[in-house]
Amino acid sequence: MPETLAARFEAERPRLRALARRMLGSAAEAEDAVQESWLRLAAAPEPDNLAAWLTTVVSRICLDLLRARRETPTEHVPDRGVAGPEDDVELADEVGRALLVVLATLEPAERVAFVLHDLFAVPFGAIGPILDRTPATTKKLASRARLRMRGTPALPAPELARDRQVVEAFLVAARGGDLAALLSLLAPDVVRHADAAALPPGAAAVLRGADAVARGTRVFARRAALAELALVDGAVGLVLAPAGRLAGALKVTVVAGRVTAYEVIADPDRLGKVEIALLP
Repeated sequence: MPETLAARFEAERPRLRALARRMLGSAAEAEDAVQESWLRLAAAPEPDNLAAWLTTVVSRICLDLLRARRETPTEHVPDRGVAGPEDDVELADEVGRALLVVLATLEPAERVAFVLHDLFAVPFGAIGPILDRTPATTKKLASRARLRMRGTPALPAPELARDRQVVEAFLVAARGGDLAALLSLLAPDVVRHADAAALPPGAAAVLRGADAVARGTRVFARRAALAELALVDGAVGLVLAPAGRLAGALKVTVVAGRVTAYEVIADPDRLGKVEIALLP
């Protein structure tokens, strides 16, 4: 194969890697998909439009992998604060944990259509052949994915924005283990509930009062470093997804600018029923 074609492929590799990472949510699988596209390129006549050809091939490889996952789903194992493979943690930092969590809930064709169109500006006319769909049907797939990403806020936009400021400040204080800041954000009669899967052995599932809850929150400082704001069951909350895979969620109740309650959900069955979406 001409060396110039290999050089052109290497120039495309960062874009292809970014594309595959968002489609698959796995750094290792993304690297494999990109490498497979190189092997197919080596065995094919040189395409007229290399970038478009590679986009199509990588997208189809990712689509097949996503469909295979649906056919043989793996059991969800709760993450107790130990980050996944280093490359997947880096991927979650790069792409966004909440985005990866919500992308994982989409059907394969929806995910491919959304990533290609909304994240990489590929026109529907070019996406249709990848999915074996018409451009109109492909547009509907991306639209459904977009609605899922946005979720259904339970509060008007102004209230959601105010709650977001409080929860964001709460997250910053939790990450820093800042007891004074936590106390300023918690209501005096705040209550914290937590699933056993989220707690160290022997820890209380329920804490009451600002002092007890603040001290209990400091225990989660290491995990809070990998938490991210999201829409949790329609309200501002937090997702815990160290390597981009959902390990826990915090449902936070804010009243008059203070946290009056929060619940840590880590039980796999309960997590499966929580609706996660991106904050506007």
